[in-house]
Amino acid sequence: MSYAQSPKKTGLPREVVKWLQSLDLSFYPKNVRRELSNGYLVAEILSRYYPQDFPVHSYDKGTSLSAKQRNWSQIERSLQKQNLHLMKEVIDGSIHCKPRAAELLVQEVYTILTNRSIRDVQGPESDFTDQEYQELLPTLARSTASKAIKNNLRITEIMAEPDISTNQRKAEVILSKHLDHKAAERVSNPGRFKVKPNLGRPAAKNLVTSSCGDDTTSKFCSSSTWSGAAVSFKEIKVHQPARRSLVNY
Repeated sequence: MSYAQSPKKTGLPREVVKWLQSLDLSFYPKNVRRELSNGYLVAEILSRYYPQDFPVHSYDKGTSLSAKQRNWSQIERSLQKQNLHLMKEVIDGSIHCKPRAAELLVQEVYTILTNRSIRDVQGPESDFTDQEYQELLPTLARSTASKAIKNNLRITEIMAEPDISTNQRKAEVILSKHLDHKAAERVSNPGRFKVKPNLGRPAAKNLVTSSCGDDTTSKFCSSSTWSGAAVSFKEIKVHQPARRSLVNY
């Protein structure tokens, strides 16, 4: 099978694209993230080098989570026979269609099968978040905290690992990274977020200063500072006259 054109945007290095085109695959991965997630095409690539260990007919073309898990489990067992290994984080990221996971997977397969290195290839990231994509968006279009969790914790991850505590920890990590990034943006570029000085703090400070001029409160101001020291208060006891009962005995 020949390909007149390569995909418009695969996110793959040129040498990897040309290598894929030379393998005469049943179809070309125009959407790498989606079409490599179930492992079928990866098995077909591996079968070009190890036809006995990767019989394509034994792999499922389905896109359900169970089909993906079966395919990848079979791929990993066959790779072990050849003493070859793919990073677990990359496989899991590809199954759940995480950003940059499938692209990194193809490059790793290319390196293993051809013994060639690829220039300017970044190392794997265990989370495979959409942070890189978010940074390309205008500030107002970027994800909120809840949207960040939804984008980066896929439903298939929850189905594959239904433990509530595990998924809660994943959500907390995503939320923490999101908030840290937002805080760093505010510090590095306050003008973008229109960060203004807190007007309440100097107003309260002026109020304390003016009240300290009063003789009645001067003795309390000496024990109070705006820097956060403890503030002393005087307890006032009010003696109320006893109420007379309206009930006649």
